[in-house]
Amino acid sequence: MGYNRRNKLKRIVEVQNITLEHTKRGISQKWVYENVIYPHFYISPATYNNYLAVNAKAELRKLEEAEAKQLKLDF
Repeated sequence: MGYNRRNKLKRIVEVQNITLEHTKRGISQKWVYENVIYPHFYISPATYNNYLAVNAKAELRKLEEAEAKQLKLDF
């Protein structure tokens, strides 16, 4: 997967969904980071916290709308 804004936002959404899934069952975010997120994504705790603070789903939606609008203008 190449690096671009869309892929980073998808990665953030994936991290947020994993965290949400586990915290709904009463598991702490620290445990989720140490036992699920870090072994899979290899990100620092600071990056993990930043990922949780981003409204990635809304940003992805805006990005897709902008691209769709651009495609309409091209044709």
